[in-house]
Amino acid sequence: MSALKPLRVIISGGGTGGHIFPAISIANAIKERWSDAEILFVGAENRMEMERVPAAGYTIVGLPVAGFDRKNLLKNVSVAVKLLKSMRKARAIVASFKPDIAVGVGGYASGPTLRAAAAKGVPTVLQEQNSYAGVTNKMLAQKAAKICVAYEGMERFFPKEKIVLTGNPTRQDLVVSEENRQKGYTYFGLNPERKTVLLVGGSLGARTLNESIIGSCSDIQKSDVQVIWQCGKYYFKEMSDLQAQGRIPGNVYLFDFLSRMDYAYSVADLVISRAGAGSISEFSLLGKPVILVPSPNVAEDHQTQNAMALVKRNAAMMVPDAEAKALLFDMALSLVKDESKLEELSRNILKLAQRGSARRIVDEIEKIMHYEL
Repeated sequence: MSALKPLRVIISGGGTGGHIFPAISIANAIKERWSDAEILFVGAENRMEMERVPAAGYTIVGLPVAGFDRKNLLKNVSVAVKLLKSMRKARAIVASFKPDIAVGVGGYASGPTLRAAAAKGVPTVLQEQNSYAGVTNKMLAQKAAKICVAYEGMERFFPKEKIVLTGNPTRQDLVVSEENRQKGYTYFGLNPERKTVLLVGGSLGARTLNESIIGSCSDIQKSDVQVIWQCGKYYFKEMSDLQAQGRIPGNVYLFDFLSRMDYAYSVADLVISRAGAGSISEFSLLGKPVILVPSPNVAEDHQTQNAMALVKRNAAMMVPDAEAKALLFDMALSLVKDESKLEELSRNILKLAQRGSARRIVDEIEKIMHYEL
């Protein structure tokens, strides 16, 4: 293909790490296949992708798009205005960049961008990360050439003939190994003789998970378990103040953000996490036993659907958000010492791993482009 002309690709979506990491993984896989490919990201202004994508070495332009406000309907007047502006800007971006193909990974920006691409006759590929399809992808499915999914049974939402099971692309630098485990103990200042629980609430944090650990500090202090706690940047000052007051015990290691997730996963005997699709894909690939606490603040409650897909296969434990403060750490402190249950969860979640997902999505792009040529 490169002998003819460089492949031009628009990748659109974002809003959370769960959308951005797969998008960057797909871009990297495109570059591995076609080194001269020209890639343009289209995201939402003032969202995480506007920092993370340039840091990964790619160009991004932002749309003024915002999410629908289900609680305050009056705010949706400005949302509608931003959507109209975004659709205009997306049409201009497609007209000037002239992509050969457009890839949507979900999130606010992918709607206007992929609609504009499809209207110009540009083939589109959707990547649906969750077990319950998002509204944007459901709307875009009719015009899509292919829909790459991470869960079976997605013909409930999409035309069966367009669906390809690829799994979710994940961060490519995550390696769980004995070497990283030993380095991780040193890096975090941990005791190798103790069981380790890793609590992650996403890069922004999760209030319920943070309140659950604070409410259980006396139990954690009495245990011989150690906890790595990523509380999120929004909560770090508040939690640091509690630590300074002596309300967080010494066997809890507090961080706003974990830059070395490879070390964190390597030392973790048990993970506690929200049930985002990207995180679940990482746990599956790495074979990590996990307690999932689905976020209630997501569209269509899709995190509960994600978690239940694992629980039904005995591949994870789940605690509902409303019950987490009362139950979460009782379960975690008991489970982390139950070797046979940890092994069972690890074995079963490994069976759900979809490997080489970004490469498999690029395989679909290549098939479409050959067909177009």
